[in-house]
Amino acid sequence: MSRSAHPAGPRHADVYPEGHYTAPAADLNLLDEKVWARSVRRDDDGVVSVGGLAVTRLAEEFGTPAYFLDESDFRARCRAWADAFGPDADVFYAGKAFLSRAVVRWLREEGLNLDVCSGGELTTALDAGMPAERIAYHGNNKSVEEIERAVRVGVGRIVLDSFQEIVRVAHIAQSMGKRQRVQIRVTVGVEAHTHEFIATAHEDQKFGIALADGQAAEAVRRALRLDGLELIGIHSHIGSQIFDMAGFEVSARRVVQLLAEVRDEHGVELPEIDLGGGLGIAYTSEDDPSEPHHIAKALNEIVSRECESAGLATPRISVEPGRAIVGPTAFTLYEVGTIKPLEGLRTYVSVDGGMSDNIRTALYDAEYSVALVSRTSDAAPMLVRVVGKHCESGDIVVRDAFLPADLAPGDLIAVPATGAYCRSMASNYNHSLRPPVVAVNDGEARVIVRRETEEDLLRLDVG
Repeated sequence: MSRSAHPAGPRHADVYPEGHYTAPAADLNLLDEKVWARSVRRDDDGVVSVGGLAVTRLAEEFGTPAYFLDESDFRARCRAWADAFGPDADVFYAGKAFLSRAVVRWLREEGLNLDVCSGGELTTALDAGMPAERIAYHGNNKSVEEIERAVRVGVGRIVLDSFQEIVRVAHIAQSMGKRQRVQIRVTVGVEAHTHEFIATAHEDQKFGIALADGQAAEAVRRALRLDGLELIGIHSHIGSQIFDMAGFEVSARRVVQLLAEVRDEHGVELPEIDLGGGLGIAYTSEDDPSEPHHIAKALNEIVSRECESAGLATPRISVEPGRAIVGPTAFTLYEVGTIKPLEGLRTYVSVDGGMSDNIRTALYDAEYSVALVSRTSDAAPMLVRVVGKHCESGDIVVRDAFLPADLAPGDLIAVPATGAYCRSMASNYNHSLRPPVVAVNDGEARVIVRRETEEDLLRLDVG
């Protein structure tokens, strides 16, 4: 592997106004354990390893780009969430973050439930042996066929997302001689993202039935009247990448208020509430996520306090962590190709993947970290933009970061915290081949989702 020096790019102070950059670490060889899977280490020879296996060896065996997932870390995080909430609550892993048959087996073995939002996710769950009663079915536009299958196999709950869906699910269940357990997803007027929440004007979205103007209360009335439905509770989801519990407090207060209204009008105390997911993870050193036991303690206290104030028995709580479990457990490994310094701006580092394996930067302006993992370097830091190989100017993997100035073609770099929404949102843009997912555990590595081939592309092209 080449070790030739590469001219340093501009320093950060030349590019960003004060307060709009993250200064480089004093030693770029140090790995911030907050953003990496728990078994990731830099070995004595300078090569990073995961699960006891060097990335250089993994690259030789599995190629790049590739996602490497620390199975022991994934399982440990499942157990941490289950232990934090205990037997009197339910933890549903949000399958949209990343789902495969191996993941379903790990969830089943570690005692977690699973929420799905498509027929394909349901198929994967059932094929891998997840009991149907431990599955929740989400989605704002479930097809008749999807609902029929969900009812037929006996999913534990269907989350109703509209007035039309209330009638549709009830009709299907009744026609099949079943009574389907359901929750109603309500929009509580709170949207929480990272450290801010705004308590107005968020009924304008495709998900849920608004609390405003009594819409959610009317949805409850209709659901309680229909023989094909067993209404077990209310569902609320307020955002994503959340670090602050303040939004959950406002949401819980409004959901409990609805539960009190239901009791007063119908004489029924609904036994469950689902507070959704969206709990944040560390993508960069600036992110500071809470541990599961802190989250569980805060949510339980919020719900208990609000229920006591309303004179209600405390309902069973459900949560839906997806990113918070799988996100930190994986990284994407790339090989460096073209390196292009732009004088007075930054250095562009092109890798052999891009927006086809991580669309989040282009789609959400998401921030990521990056590290040189195939060796150490004593070179000065240079400001870089890590970009992909696709024919698109927005093909950015890491918008701004620091890498050693002697970075060279053939070096391996890795982007941590890519376990959630990267493989699940991957595409074949430019007819690229979606990377494999490789599970690493205790010195062994195995493919759990194989790399696509050109034959796969042509097999679908029937023209």
